[in-house]
Amino acid sequence: MTDSTLAKGLAVLDWLARQQRDCRVSEVADAFGLARSNAHRTLQTLVEAGWAVQDGRTSTYRTSLRLFELGALAREAVDLNAIVRPSLAALARATGETIHLAVLDGAEIVYLDKFDSPLPVAAYSRIGGRASAACVASGKALLAAADLDEAALRALFGGHLAAPTPHSITDFAALHAELARTRARGYAENREEWRIGVCGLGVPIFDARGSAVAAAGMSVPSIRFARTQARSLAEQLCACARDASAALGYRPAQAVMPTTTSPNTRQQR
Repeated sequence: MTDSTLAKGLAVLDWLARQQRDCRVSEVADAFGLARSNAHRTLQTLVEAGWAVQDGRTSTYRTSLRLFELGALAREAVDLNAIVRPSLAALARATGETIHLAVLDGAEIVYLDKFDSPLPVAAYSRIGGRASAACVASGKALLAAADLDEAALRALFGGHLAAPTPHSITDFAALHAELARTRARGYAENREEWRIGVCGLGVPIFDARGSAVAAAGMSVPSIRFARTQARSLAEQLCACARDASAALGYRPAQAVMPTTTSPNTRQQR
């Protein structure tokens, strides 16, 4: 069922953006066949939500910079996919495991891209899917790169850590310590913390400014995740993330986390 109020608000926002000038309530009312009071209420809702601003002197309306920011983020995500995809594809071919590209959205990660494993036993996920950043390796990778203190982590997760499995971390002190180990080790691990039978690895991908903008992740069935296998896969994932970061213009000296798997290095599913 369509939400008519939301649809009307989005239509007005779209129209307002396309005018490229300040507009009066009467113009919006005429454009949509609305009563002035209805048009005014819609515009005020957009202002209160931060999507439009009103000129106090002329009482006219225009879109806010928030719309520009959203468009820039969407464009950056598309560009990011295109730029790093070759590195992820090469890793998928080399390992035969499921490979992801993920970004951090609050306390969750969102999968932007993936390469499915051709093996009979494989980990399942979907593009557009979400997961708790504290439970999956790509999320831990990005949280570790952010280097948040325990109080900031608690605030980010609203004071509560989900426990999808008995292996999930549910204590903020423990999560903070795990993220410190992640930075020191150079990659993040998930050992059945999100799904029983599925493990994972993650490494952040940095842009030209040295910011961790995404994570390269690998999902592996637990039966193929012995310690020796995990270390070998982690080395390959770190190399993939370095290539992807280089493609985005990153230079290692800028990293929040080191970029190799040596003890003096840092990175991370």
